[in-house]
Amino acid sequence: MKLLQIILAIVLPPLGVYLATGISTTLIINVLLTLLGWLPGSIHALWIISKQSEPYNV
Repeated sequence: MKLLQIILAIVLPPLGVYLATGISTTLIINVLLTLLGWLPGSIHALWIISKQSEPYNV
């Protein structure tokens, strides 16, 4: 699933973020960034997906 999210984050950033977080403010931010340009949306999507998989430091 992780590889699919990364590929979708590069090809279609909002879909990658949607699979990672669902409908949220993060998705709205990513849609706006993608409308400004493909590259900002892709960078944001990759960042969100990588942050989701980090373990919490407790």
